[in-house]
Amino acid sequence: MTRLVHVLLAGGVALATLLPAASANAFTAGQTGSSDAASSDIIRVAQSKQVAPKYHRRMVRLTTDERPGTIIVDTNNKYLYLVESKNRAIRYGIGVGREGFGWSGVVKVGRKAEWPGWTPPPEMVARERKKGRILPAYQEGGINNPLGARALYLYSKSGGDTSFRIHGTNEPWSIGLNMSSGCIRMMNKDVEHLYERADIGAKVIVVGPGGKQGKVSYDDRGVDVLRTIFGSFGG
Repeated sequence: MTRLVHVLLAGGVALATLLPAASANAFTAGQTGSSDAASSDIIRVAQSKQVAPKYHRRMVRLTTDERPGTIIVDTNNKYLYLVESKNRAIRYGIGVGREGFGWSGVVKVGRKAEWPGWTPPPEMVARERKKGRILPAYQEGGINNPLGARALYLYSKSGGDTSFRIHGTNEPWSIGLNMSSGCIRMMNKDVEHLYERADIGAKVIVVGPGGKQGKVSYDDRGVDVLRTIFGSFGG
């Protein structure tokens, strides 16, 4: 299977390049030893600033026993679901943790913020310093902030901050890829949409490495075409 990627050239002419879907998904930030071809692939994805259609927001038929308002994060398929009923959900495309930074578990939305500021955790500061990149101690919210337009802060069941977030991004081309340090990235327009619908205290199930989320039942049965076309889907 291939993905059609449009690269905008300096003269404004679009060049269509056939990019294997697996090439982009296999790339992780900070990865070393990649072939020149793989590096070229990810550069083309970054330059295109386009998100693959399969990661666009959709109303879907989702069979699940989870209660309405629950958020299910499928890190393997790069989808986040907001459950509306036993048979309906809103599906969003996401970017997830790169190799070694994936995780799983059941948490909750502890708080929410619009255009949040960003304080890099100490371990990230130290890690990036070794690569020669100096991170700011704090960055005000805005269009250049890595957390994007909105952030949902994920807390443990006991109320402690996990340091993981569901947030927007200033790198929309990273949706569908494994590139973060464990946070769940969304396009800004999507995280704004989710922000208005997700409540403080909402259950968040992250299905990922380690299986700590336990048994969770959900079956994505595809796009609900009629609701997508005729339903109220604004935002």
